[in-house]
Amino acid sequence: MNIGIGGNTIDEALATLSDMTAGMAPIGKDEHGQRIATAQAFMRAQGIAAIYLNAGANLTYFTGTKWHASERMVGAILPATGALEYIAPAFEESTLQDFMLVNGEVNCWQEHESPYRLLIDVLKKMGIAPNEAQAPRIGICESAAFFIVDGIRPLAAGYALENAKTVTAFCRGKKSAHEIALMQRVKDMTMAVHVAAASMLRAGITTVEVEEFIQRAHRKVGAPRSYFCIVLFGEAIAYPHGVSYVQTLKPGDMVLIDTGCQMMNYISDITRSYVFGAITERQRSVWNSEKKAQAAAFAAAQLGAPCSAVDRAARASLEEDGFGPGYKLPGLPHRTGHGIGLDIHEWPYLVGGDDTPLEAGMCFSNEPMICIPGEFGIRHEDHFYMTEHGPTWFTEPAFSINDPFGLKR
Repeated sequence: MNIGIGGNTIDEALATLSDMTAGMAPIGKDEHGQRIATAQAFMRAQGIAAIYLNAGANLTYFTGTKWHASERMVGAILPATGALEYIAPAFEESTLQDFMLVNGEVNCWQEHESPYRLLIDVLKKMGIAPNEAQAPRIGICESAAFFIVDGIRPLAAGYALENAKTVTAFCRGKKSAHEIALMQRVKDMTMAVHVAAASMLRAGITTVEVEEFIQRAHRKVGAPRSYFCIVLFGEAIAYPHGVSYVQTLKPGDMVLIDTGCQMMNYISDITRSYVFGAITERQRSVWNSEKKAQAAAFAAAQLGAPCSAVDRAARASLEEDGFGPGYKLPGLPHRTGHGIGLDIHEWPYLVGGDDTPLEAGMCFSNEPMICIPGEFGIRHEDHFYMTEHGPTWFTEPAFSINDPFGLKR
């Protein structure tokens, strides 16, 4: 048996875990204020008069107010100068104020009234009104549903509506030291869960049973639940995000577990691939090719380099080993990596066509997966963040196919 793979009962595996949340502190009001100030300075420099932040990650990032998007418009207007103001249904006003971290006036609409008209009225109240010289530029949250944009557009004569991503991605793409510390902790939590999950594998266990264990394990380390969980065995791993049927583990199967949790709004997302039982030379060769491509991507992630260069480096490594070219299978069918933070996938992306220069504070997954239809797949997924000296791993890459967690290194 490979080191760390199997040998424990479920109870023994859970007993290796304990609460890991001690000392974690949420993002406070002062840091949210700094985020707002950064956004407003950028907006003034870019000539953007205001942005609308819809319920979801953007509203949480700037205001600390956690609110899930729904069919009712809830959000905040952030002007380039002055205090932000909220928009909400009247019956939700007290609840919104209870969740509010950054205080602001709440502008309410009754169920029969138009929240889109209210947004325009609030802009005018803020002194942001159309004029003959130039239409004020208003950014609309990129995560806002079409019905919101569709509702605002016919009422916005004299305004220039645009995507608020210009502002939100500029701010959220570069994490603070506090954010990176929170992300480090949630990734450490999920890494501990990975080690425990590998240790309780046995012949005959199903993917559903492993998923249920991972839910329990994430709770044991202090998370409310798994944020997501993908467990695949054997040939099913050739499909990056899973299959519709339950699999049962057999000796010699490749195993892929991709999971994460969320604490204080920040998310982990780590994948490990290894073999249950005897390893074939084919499995060893492909596993090592995946590790090599991941290392090539990390080496290419240098300050000032475009995100696309990281993707090119991973694909060049894979092509040296006979995979691809490009997205062709067997090989890497998707991007090399994604940004991560409040959302599990956020900008910028490590993919061809995204030439965003790498800057300190940016955080990415590194996962140049190899898919071989009819055989298996392998994905090593770790994350790194950019410092003033280059990339730094949040979690160390898998050590070897015989000892994936480096327990005996």
